[in-house]
Amino acid sequence: MTTTNNCTPATPGTSTGPRSERSSHPGERILLIGASRGLGLALAREWVADGRQVVATVRGPERTELHDLAEEAAGLLEIETVDITEPARIAALRERLADRRFDVLFVNAGVTNQPEGTVAETSTDEFNRVMVTNALGPLRTVEALQDLVEPAGTIGVMSSGQGSVANNERGGHEVYRGSKAALNTFMRSYAARHAGEARTLVLMAPGWVRVGVGGPNGLLSVDESIPNVVKTLDSLHGAPGLHYVDYLGRTVAW
Repeated sequence: MTTTNNCTPATPGTSTGPRSERSSHPGERILLIGASRGLGLALAREWVADGRQVVATVRGPERTELHDLAEEAAGLLEIETVDITEPARIAALRERLADRRFDVLFVNAGVTNQPEGTVAETSTDEFNRVMVTNALGPLRTVEALQDLVEPAGTIGVMSSGQGSVANNERGGHEVYRGSKAALNTFMRSYAARHAGEARTLVLMAPGWVRVGVGGPNGLLSVDESIPNVVKTLDSLHGAPGLHYVDYLGRTVAW
């Protein structure tokens, strides 16, 4: 979903715009949660094109476009399964990867719901579905997999500009907004508990992209968003603490 234009200047070390050259980090190890389609698939494709070693997840046994990418990736892409709404499956993934280490953990999994309607008009089941998938599930995943990330590595979560409380001047998408605001708050609490550690923590707002939860009316194409998401994540490497930024590296107001 879209990041509003009310972004504050980027923090030191962030990218303020697209770089002309492709970022290249051959051999870097990425664990990407939620990559069967949409932004996650695009992230996997971008990282593989950079020569990085990617372990990416799908929810179930069905064949996806990620499997097609794996066949073309010359050994750079492995596929795992996990459903982040089920703690037992997160734990099982952690066990399967226990002997692995990664430079980047990025949790992309998430859902949206109908944009119209207020919170009060949303059924309890639908509210729970969105909140568990977008807020509780990602934090459970981060907590379970954090020890697989190098001490100076990066842990990122796909947020949204719609998670900004300060920038919410138009309303709409109330449950989705609330779930991303909750995600941001939970990550801020996580960062507070891990203050002083060397890891970079990132809440990423990819812009309103014409794919996946963004829908067909988005302002950006995948090619306008995802390469810049990767460049921004790269630019934040070695900058400990929590960063809430958009795809161009601009800090988003809480």
